[in-house]
Amino acid sequence: MSDLPSRRPSSAAEGDAYRNPPIGLPGGIAVSRLRVYDWEAPDGLRGGSPHLHTASTEGYVVLGGSGAVETLSSDGLQRTPLAPGAVVWFTPGTVHRLINADGALDILTLMSNAGLPEAGDAVLTFPLDVLRDAPRYREHATLPAHGDQKTMASAARARRDLALEGFTELRERAASDLDGTLRDLYSAAAALVAPRIGEWECIVALGPGAALDATARQLASLAAGEPGGLASSGIRSLQPEPGERWGMCGRLTTWGLGAR
Repeated sequence: MSDLPSRRPSSAAEGDAYRNPPIGLPGGIAVSRLRVYDWEAPDGLRGGSPHLHTASTEGYVVLGGSGAVETLSSDGLQRTPLAPGAVVWFTPGTVHRLINADGALDILTLMSNAGLPEAGDAVLTFPLDVLRDAPRYREHATLPAHGDQKTMASAARARRDLALEGFTELRERAASDLDGTLRDLYSAAAALVAPRIGEWECIVALGPGAALDATARQLASLAAGEPGGLASSGIRSLQPEPGERWGMCGRLTTWGLGAR
């Protein structure tokens, strides 16, 4: 069995989901296609909003275009080139900023803990005073529920630029005090997401936790010479959701996996 938090279901429907977890992609991952923003930022570079994930690992498979991902982590400030065929991934706590060098950067993103990013496991690098004020953070991080393309683009771009303002401050401070910079950032991020942890425990249990438990049960069956779950073999498919979403780093095509 997996070593996961054991929050009990709070409703009959949730209890059914625990007993019969939904079928997702292998390992409980989520996928989306990302067409990285081509907006020029105040520093002259084009791209998305710097942010970090507090509990999930993210990976990129570059489909087209060229650019880079700029990261700030315990390894310091780094820039990793992105070109078609490249596979790059980074662990929780890594601040990442996508740079769209040729205006055509197109990425397939892979996220662990399917559902957590949709449930708030992404903290934008707004200036520290905003990060430490949850209502102000939500005000700046939340896009309008409705609006035409111009309105939505303007809101997404303003959010990106505020995150870049904070990221610039982080980079400047990290040059002389990396540990202190990351400690303050991570403390603020942890406080922001703390109210969501109960919900996240449930998502993890129903997604990657259920997948791990199913594998453990299958291995036990095979070790006993029994077919286990082989009798329920089959193929599944899922179509992308219509339209694109305004994401932190670009226009997103999503498949709805893990959304709860």
